[in-house]
Amino acid sequence: MDLTSISSPSFLKSLDNEQLKELSEDIRSFLIEKLSVTGGHIGPNLGVVELTIALHKSFNSPEDKFLWDVGHQAYVHKILTGRADQFDTLRQFKGLCGFPKRIESEHDVWEAGHSSTSLSAAMGMAKARDLQNKKNYVVPIIGDGALTGGMALEALNHIGHEKTDMIVILNDNEMSIAPNVGALHNVLGKLRTHGTYNKAKDELEYLLKKIPAVGGKLAGTAERVKDSLKYLLVSGVFFEEMGFTYLGPIDGHSFEALEENLKNAKKMRGPVLLHVITKKGKGYKPAEQDKIGTWHGTGPYKMETGAFVKSVTKAPSWSGLVAETARKLARTDKRIVAITPAMPVGSKLEGFASEFPNRMFDVGIAEQHATTMAAGMAADGMKPFLVIYSTFLQRAYDQVLHDICRQNLNVVIGIDRSGLVGADGETHQGVYDISFLRHMPNMVIMMPKDENEGQHMVKTAFEYSDGPIALRYPRGNGLGVPMDENLKTIPIGSWEVIKDGTQAVILTFGTTIPMAMKAAEQLTEANISVEVVNARFIKPLDEQMLRSLQERNIPIITVEESALQGGFGSAVLEFFNEENLQANVKRIGIPDVFIEHGDVSQLLEEIHITTEDIVKLVKTSVNEGSRYISS
Repeated sequence: MDLTSISSPSFLKSLDNEQLKELSEDIRSFLIEKLSVTGGHIGPNLGVVELTIALHKSFNSPEDKFLWDVGHQAYVHKILTGRADQFDTLRQFKGLCGFPKRIESEHDVWEAGHSSTSLSAAMGMAKARDLQNKKNYVVPIIGDGALTGGMALEALNHIGHEKTDMIVILNDNEMSIAPNVGALHNVLGKLRTHGTYNKAKDELEYLLKKIPAVGGKLAGTAERVKDSLKYLLVSGVFFEEMGFTYLGPIDGHSFEALEENLKNAKKMRGPVLLHVITKKGKGYKPAEQDKIGTWHGTGPYKMETGAFVKSVTKAPSWSGLVAETARKLARTDKRIVAITPAMPVGSKLEGFASEFPNRMFDVGIAEQHATTMAAGMAADGMKPFLVIYSTFLQRAYDQVLHDICRQNLNVVIGIDRSGLVGADGETHQGVYDISFLRHMPNMVIMMPKDENEGQHMVKTAFEYSDGPIALRYPRGNGLGVPMDENLKTIPIGSWEVIKDGTQAVILTFGTTIPMAMKAAEQLTEANISVEVVNARFIKPLDEQMLRSLQERNIPIITVEESALQGGFGSAVLEFFNEENLQANVKRIGIPDVFIEHGDVSQLLEEIHITTEDIVKLVKTSVNEGSRYISS
């Protein structure tokens, strides 16, 4: 079938199961081919092909609401709602978004890039429906990994208590990004292996009806027998105790099973949970065989072999550098432990876990728990290394403030994917952590200029004993600089001049330092002498250097790949204001908008964080200063 000819999912209503199976194969072939070029979340999408088709056949989108938890499994949904012709632009600048996007289609009713939000949003939509006397179905689709998120459990509790009409699809593939952890995962495991419960219960109810009525006592006994059977066959019966009607587990790749159970679910009142077992990566052998999450989301790959197409670089990845340096330090400091919320692979902690299995804690998709657990370990003398993506640290704001900073605990926070991350787009751009961490008392924030300084900052972080300290580092690889053999500590709050100059100064850090150096070189050719400072500590600032710059009365340009509001440049302005000092400060950074997906260089150009923009602003500032002095 030509998938690009699809404009609406309504055509599915007339297809029989054999035709649906053919469509499934076409979709899988399409995804494997297209994603080999663009990259993307191939594993999750290959696993939900039949499920997505069955949902669109059984319901009427967009009147009926599909809420895709996390959203990285919505590619099939996008194909069936008329966007197959855009897949060549998937996750590219101005192209098709890798997550549901409300402005893309009326069928995308909920946007998500973080996990565990679908049930709460579904509850909101269901209550809005009821208040408006509408009759549509609300259908959140949540994975077994996302179900471990505290927010999802809060929503389950509320939905069950309110007896709200809703059909929850539990897409159980036994993995999130990495293999799932936790007691709830074990509950699901028991449910998977006791699929005979509903059949046995139905047979028992049939037999009980055949017994002549002999009074309420026997009827009560019969009910107790049914309850005993329930607990015998399914240990815990978690969802039914939460107030849901539980259906399943069923084969998520069987149209017959999906159609029958969806039909039954639509007839029921109150909340229903349909437990669907799927195979992540189904239909593509390299993805099917993945046990650690490598094929959850990928870059381009060779379709025939599954070999990844990697850029040629000898520089280490930032995640690997930080994790391996922590591992090296952990060999001589037994207080060091690592904690991650379901990102051991992405944050390159496999080596640490292998060497120190008792000191590595993957807590699942539970950022808040991970953060307070780190605080608890620090309170009892350990040196926890909380490794977490910038975008996911947002979810633990209160725990960082209330549990770590307020108690001034020695937690090292490794903020992975700081700055723009590119293809994952606005839900994942790590540009807000400076703004929401900088105002927290006791917090130290730093970011290295290259991987050599990065390893020294890891050393600095673990030797720091006066409270929490956060190390920001970007996605991707370092610069390939020579690495020192011996690690050293860097004085907290110290900046370094990496290029001398007399007419202006650029204050910057991390990924924008090469950009600033290049700008300084171009300005030198234009006979403008510019100093470049590696402002590697975002908090505390190097106040001595700032006072020296103010005394020199030269323009100060701050450059950051982070939000301007509350960012590093704001901190510099605040310092001069509090000290009642006059200074000519101009700022370059992320404007007050959400940054969508695309290649990082394209995004930087669009928001005017480039060498050319720095050169232009420095020239303008120097000319303004000259006019002021001459007058």
